[in-house]
Amino acid sequence: MASPLPASVLDLAPVVPVVVIEDVADAVPLARALVTGGLPAIEVTLRTPAALDAIREIAAEVPEAVVGAGTVITPDQVNASVAAGARFLVSPGWTDVLLDAMRASGVPFLPGVSTTSEVVALLERGVREMKFFPAEAAGGTAYLKSLNGPLPQARFCPTGGIGPATAPDYLALPNVACVGGSWMLPADAVAARDWGRVEALAREAASLKGSRAQV
Repeated sequence: MASPLPASVLDLAPVVPVVVIEDVADAVPLARALVTGGLPAIEVTLRTPAALDAIREIAAEVPEAVVGAGTVITPDQVNASVAAGARFLVSPGWTDVLLDAMRASGVPFLPGVSTTSEVVALLERGVREMKFFPAEAAGGTAYLKSLNGPLPQARFCPTGGIGPATAPDYLALPNVACVGGSWMLPADAVAARDWGRVEALAREAASLKGSRAQV
């Protein structure tokens, strides 16, 4: 039986794996490897035809996972994702229409932002938790550090171009609760179905929560 919906996706783990699944058969063993490695929140991006079926399989077979849908950009995708079992939603950006659909879905959501004005607009609408995307291209840690002064109430999950070398720098920021990334899912490991390697990389990523005090 799945655990209750999280109050906040941001507090489940220091890293949220951003997963692109081409073959539905990979969904369950991949999710199990990530969860065993200490990364329970799994964002399955809606970039492939297999994505919704992958979410459905993970939700049904890996109850200890908190599976979500990423790259959500339309209300129809919101509805289809929740129907498939997604327990949170992530978008690369947002509009009023998309935000209304995500809010009505009943599950936690992280709308994407890359500018100060977008952050302020979400705060006006009562949304405090956001995805910062594309993190590296949009200004990285320097940009987020600058945002914390005037907008300390906003909390972020930066995603886009982040790897194990840079993740600790993001996690050291007071307005960053977790980061998103795919480095624990190297293409050759997934192609070879080397779930042991994925689990080991996930465990290393999960340990990054201890890096805050060291940065």
